[in-house]
Amino acid sequence: MGMADDYFLLVCDDVPHDVVLTDPGIRVLDVAQVVRRLTGLSLWRSKVLATQVPALILDGVHRADAGAAATNLRAAGALAQVRAQPEPDFLKP
Repeated sequence: MGMADDYFLLVCDDVPHDVVLTDPGIRVLDVAQVVRRLTGLSLWRSKVLATQVPALILDGVHRADAGAAATNLRAAGALAQVRAQPEPDFLKP
């Protein structure tokens, strides 16, 4: 059996997490500025993203980074959630 026939599973301490904006609140421009800092998008695109909820702001980041991002969004007046990404199908029994 060659190396190409072997499958390896890397076990990580931290599964990828997503940051989801569920409500921009009343301070949409403040939230859009936070989205801009987190994503690198233009302010206009950040505002559009912030108003189309639920919006995936960050995809597949470490839990600590996701928590910090959600805290920043909440500080700006938004409602945001940190969600663990689902386990891939090939890992399910």
